Amino acid sequence: MHMTQIIDGKAISAQIKDELKTKVAAMKAEGTQVTLAVIQVGDDPASSVYVGNKKKACEYIGIKSLAYELPEETPEKELLSLIEELNKKVDVNGILVQLPLPEHIDEDKVIATISPEKDVDGFHPQSVGALCIGQPGFVSCTPAGIIQLLKRSGIEISGKECVVIGRSNIVGKPMALLMLRENATVTVAHSRTKDLKEVAKRADILIVAIGKPKMITKEYVKEGAVVIDVGIHRDENKKLCGDVDYEDVAAVCSWVTPVPGGVGPMTIAMLMNNCVESVGLEAR
Repeated sequence: MHMTQIIDGKAISAQIKDELKTKVAAMKAEGTQVTLAVIQVGDDPASSVYVGNKKKACEYIGIKSLAYELPEETPEKELLSLIEELNKKVDVNGILVQLPLPEHIDEDKVIATISPEKDVDGFHPQSVGALCIGQPGFVSCTPAGIIQLLKRSGIEISGKECVVIGRSNIVGKPMALLMLRENATVTVAHSRTKDLKEVAKRADILIVAIGKPKMITKEYVKEGAVVIDVGIHRDENKKLCGDVDYEDVAAVCSWVTPVPGGVGPMTIAMLMNNCVESVGLEAR
């Protein structure tokens, strides 16, 4: 009888949040307050939900959050000058701009304006470059969360074949770099990969961030592999699903992340971790 173990992102993220809560309480006792500035432009419903979840997590851990809710039509210049103002504020440790931004604002310009010391999302080119050459810096929250899911589930990464499907700047590329840092042998596959099934089947650890609902079936999965699903979609019955056909794949893999309750909660936990890490960076 095949037993697939579920990687419980809810439980693991709760564990991380509790560790951070203890740390933040100790910092407060020494007179240090952690503060995150959250900027949202417009009122995209999905973004509002994410921002709400981030604020709730801050409250739980003891991080002070400053909310900047700007109208949809805010000029780019105005947003950039707000970021520059927050960069200068000694009492603001982290700055988060909720993406996507309205069409008229250049996302790359906005990301590049955030001070790397306050870039808790890990999107600044300097943060990405630091990750690439193994220097300290903030790491994009979703890939960092996946490393924690694997480690805290007792899954060995070193020496393993890892295939990452997807090459986005937010997940695929940093994920590959982090797995390399953990001594995995890494292949990055994507929509143009020839024989994707054969490539995916080599993986001991398969990380899927391709953005297509239920695309990955058991034909892509080696018997006993670990499958991490980064996708989030609503299926034809309005139920949440991922990039992986969970029922199908659960029959062959050893460990799998559910959607919801897998990678999702980890992203926010690692954002909180980055906020706590950001304290004192200006002083260094």
